[in-house]
Amino acid sequence: MKTPLAHRNLPHLLLRGREALLCHFRPILTHFNLTEQQWRVIRNLNQHGDMEPNQLCDLCQILSPSMTGVLARMKAMDLISRRKVARDQRRVIISLTPRSQEICARIAPLIDEQYRLIEDAIGRDLMDQTYLQIDRLLNAPLDRIRSVKLPEY
Repeated sequence: MKTPLAHRNLPHLLLRGREALLCHFRPILTHFNLTEQQWRVIRNLNQHGDMEPNQLCDLCQILSPSMTGVLARMKAMDLISRRKVARDQRRVIISLTPRSQEICARIAPLIDEQYRLIEDAIGRDLMDQTYLQIDRLLNAPLDRIRSVKLPEY
């Protein structure tokens, strides 16, 4: 028996939207032998500068256990460097290497061109409205949303 639900599955729709767009960028990343996660790390370090792994986890939306593996592979590929914080040897700062900076410089025009092609296909207005609405959602007080009371199991 089907149980009707009153709302559309917003998290699933957002995932479908992500995939509908990301499939246009994957060939660029694959051409440069990068995974989506590695590109997120490179892009955020390029945009925000050096940072600690926990900051990268937050910006890249990669869970800490996964980020550990991503960073280890990126270090082995000479895409990032790690250095300990002088005053606190437990802390580590992640930086782009010259190799990843060069890759980023080569990818950036291709990414920008792909965005232009997407914009040409769906329109500037839809792109602008999408950015606006996603920013509104992310800036909403989502942390104040109460959780539903769960029944006894």
